[in-house]
Amino acid sequence: MKLLFVCLGNICRSPAAEGVFLHLLNQRGLNDQFIVDSAGTGNWHVGHPADRRMTAAAQRRGIHLPSRARQIELDDLEEFDMVLTMDDDNLETVAGLAREAGKKATAQIKPMLSYGRHHNESEVPDPYYGGDAGFDHVLDLLEDACEALLDELTDSDRKSSGEN
Repeated sequence: MKLLFVCLGNICRSPAAEGVFLHLLNQRGLNDQFIVDSAGTGNWHVGHPADRRMTAAAQRRGIHLPSRARQIELDDLEEFDMVLTMDDDNLETVAGLAREAGKKATAQIKPMLSYGRHHNESEVPDPYYGGDAGFDHVLDLLEDACEALLDELTDSDRKSSGEN
């Protein structure tokens, strides 16, 4: 299963989602079953590591953010099984790319927080212009949604292989 997490600049929310998901995979011993990446809809930060404030907030939770920013490409919509967007603008942009890619766009595109269980928000807020608390809040939302996403994906894998 190949997952791509997408936000605006790929230095705060989507690398955090990637890092949280990788952390969960490591905890559950499922690293070999998933390919995980992140991208931004914009190109301002291409090649840069995650924002230092997001990196610090993640490190306080034992989560490593390994990625370097990149911009989403049309081929990503064929390469990945799922594209998970952080907010409505990202969702709209990715859906537009999917329309442009046509039949090649086989990835399922969903809002990240459609998997959230313990929060009422529908979008992961961009913490870039706020204080440190915003980065922790983003991680709270992403830990919740990533755990539910992984639960759903691994439950469906067990069901399709006949396990109970």
